[in-house]
This record gives sequence, structure tokens and C-alpha cells, in this order.
Amino acid sequence: MGLCDNPEIKQAYEDVRDDKSETTWILLEYDESSKSDVLQVATKGSGNIEELKTHLKEDAAAFGYIRVPMANDELSQRTKFVLISWCGPKAKVMRRAKLGVQKSELKKVLCSFSIEVPADDVADLNAKEILLLLKKAGGANYDRQNSDY
Repeated sequence: MGLCDNPEIKQAYEDVRDDKSETTWILLEYDESSKSDVLQVATKGSGNIEELKTHLKEDAAAFGYIRVPMANDELSQRTKFVLISWCGPKAKVMRRAKLGVQKSELKKVLCSFSIEVPADDVADLNAKEILLLLKKAGGANYDRQNSDY
């Protein structure tokens, strides 16, 4: 079985992307019970980045995928997606070493996102900074008077 062969991963990904779904984020973790490099859906939620951060473990590597509504102005609203690569400060050395290669395989399944945020500390996942990165990645900014860039 490959890293992302679990059909639940594809279903969870589609669920986050569906505007009609309450699910706004998923967290994929390695199945440590089998000592393999297989990812599974560890949890999902309907909150924001702060909610997702409460599920990150210091001794684990994981991937988060989150839907972020962007209010461009009073007339338009867009949805952006963020891929989070988490490698906790106490993650095992071999897990850290494999993470980059495995991330490229994961991106074949979680293929649509505006930005990728690597993190090894929850402080790296600051909601305001992520919103700013999303605005910058969006191109033209028609809301400059309310912007930090």
C-alpha cells in the first residue's frame, strides 16, 4: 500500500473543497501502529487554523489541509486552500528525513492549494500571517487600504 492509497484521504480532501460541507480542515498522520509510511485521516473539523493546531503533536509529522474564506471586498468572497507540512520538534529522525520525499507524493492527491506552510512549531501557524500570505499569493489587491502589504 502506498503513502496515500487510502480512499478516505481523497474523500476527506474533496469534503474540505466542497463549499457545502461543514468540514473546513483535515489532518493526515502516519499510521504508527503499522510502523509504515502510510497516511491516514487522523481527524477533521469545521473550525479554523486555531482548531487544527490543537491536534498537532510534538512527536509526530503530519499534513494539514484547510479551507480559508477570503473576503476580498464587500462584494466578493473567494475560498483559498492551505497545505500545512507539520514536523513536530520531537519527531523521529527517520520521519523527518523522509518527509520531503513523501510530501511530493502527497501533493499528487492534495493537489489544489494556494500556499504551503511548513511548520515545526505551532507559532509558525499564525492565522494573520497565513492570511497575509494568501493575499500576496492572490495577485492583485483591491483592498489596499485595509492591507498590511
